[in-house]
Amino acid sequence: MKRRRASDPAGQSMIFSAGVFVSAPPALSMSRPVLELEQLRLRYPGNDHWTLNGLDLTLEAGETLALVGSSGCGKSTVARAVLQLLPPGSRCEGRLQLTGSDPRELDRAALRHLRGQAAGLVFQDPMTRLNPLMPIGSHLIDTLQAHRPESSARWRRQRAEELLERVGIGTGRIRAYPHELSGGMRQRLAIALAIALEPPLLIADEPTTSLDVAVAGQVMAELSGLCKELGSALLLISHDLAMAARWCERMAMLDGGRKVDDGPSRQLLREPRSDVGQRLVASARGREGGRSPKRPDRETVLQVEEMRCWHAIGVMPWAPVWLKAVEGVSFNLRAGETLGVVGASGCGKSTLCRALMGLNSIRGGRVDLLGQDLLKLRGEKLRSARRALQMVFQDPLACLNPALPVVDAIADPLLIHGIATKASARERARGLLERVGLSPVEQFQHRLPRQLSGGQQQRVAIARALALEPKVVICDESVSMLDAEVQAEVLSLLRDLQHQLGLAMIFVTHDLAVASGFCHRVIVLDKGRIVEEGPGDRLFEAPQAPISRLLVEACPRLPR
Repeated sequence: MKRRRASDPAGQSMIFSAGVFVSAPPALSMSRPVLELEQLRLRYPGNDHWTLNGLDLTLEAGETLALVGSSGCGKSTVARAVLQLLPPGSRCEGRLQLTGSDPRELDRAALRHLRGQAAGLVFQDPMTRLNPLMPIGSHLIDTLQAHRPESSARWRRQRAEELLERVGIGTGRIRAYPHELSGGMRQRLAIALAIALEPPLLIADEPTTSLDVAVAGQVMAELSGLCKELGSALLLISHDLAMAARWCERMAMLDGGRKVDDGPSRQLLREPRSDVGQRLVASARGREGGRSPKRPDRETVLQVEEMRCWHAIGVMPWAPVWLKAVEGVSFNLRAGETLGVVGASGCGKSTLCRALMGLNSIRGGRVDLLGQDLLKLRGEKLRSARRALQMVFQDPLACLNPALPVVDAIADPLLIHGIATKASARERARGLLERVGLSPVEQFQHRLPRQLSGGQQQRVAIARALALEPKVVICDESVSMLDAEVQAEVLSLLRDLQHQLGLAMIFVTHDLAVASGFCHRVIVLDKGRIVEEGPGDRLFEAPQAPISRLLVEACPRLPR
């Protein structure tokens, strides 16, 4: 759709679209930095410490800046402060200028206008920000109507179609619902919503955490290209140093709510000056191209043979079309062994995990756990057998009861299976908290999940998975949402627990760099089938299958 600007007799900017002129807000001045923060301090209600404590940051028009740091350093709080997406009672001091305006001084209507108009925000998980009952086209049309109430319905529809085309979704999906899109497509929709009003600043808060490296690269290329096309500045908040350096020319490191490093990305990662920068870079380098540990020579605890998991799709149940999510997968797993499962989005990784856990139906094959074929068991026998197979999910906060103290969350499986009293279950839970490194236990046992850091939440999830003393633990992207330091800590914890308890692990990840150093063996899935298998370091250095090569090529690496 062609658009051109004109002015009405009073000098107001107009957009010519769909055969009519519609008014647009006055242009924002770009003679000064897009974003200016000076000695910014922010404290959340109920906290006795400053999450941001004297932060200085400037972002020029068209500049790309990556904001990195350890968990809890204040990265995401910067985005919330800039757009004033803060809980009531928060205290925000210092200088804050977004395109020449202080959002704190605006009334609610003006602040709503500034959001989207001056800055677009791409969230980490778009599914939590989208209305599941609304088609994706309506999301865009509603946004345009809220900020361009004087525009015609025809223009809003055409603009929505144009945005979908620009982010690579296409107008054919305009009536689709969010759940009908893949993770990468939903993130592209989030980008379309963020650029709908062509703001001078785009803030992307961990936009690729839940995506495989190939899709993440596509999404970041789209985001970066659109910023250049629009002349918008990009503020990328990320824990992935290699990815941040790949897409941003400048990098700033935060620690304790303050900026401790700032400079060209590649130079900063080659020679970090601050202690936290040196630690983060060392942790990130430690996971790149590691050598796979030797496979243990122990008994087989899990044998999967020709497993098939199909999903019926279509609108005619008497003549279904089958999506073969997992088709003829076979592998074995020994006690004390870690098997990596990698692949692009939609390859069948999560379906495989859910099928093993009994959350997806299995259409055929054999799943032998400790000598018992799970597909032939029923009732209490199946329930009892499945105790030996437990799972650690990607997002611990989403799988823990937000109203339950962590000691009770860990004790809960014991009570569900009726194998312990409440007192003995809580005692076992306290022992597990100690085992996963959350000590002294008295400081953690009564906390709610949201009162813990991301790494601490994942330790609680691991403790809960160990409560039933399993022989096999499935880790489904269990470190992908963590920064490099915390990721290294959790991987070290899993390795220690494996040695102590003789655990067998299935480690699902989209990151071959992590798999190469952590897993004894790796299988690569594509369209529900195993296309390559072997030691992770060999797959990382000399991939054979096309999808393996694609994943390795897309995997960002730190500059040397």
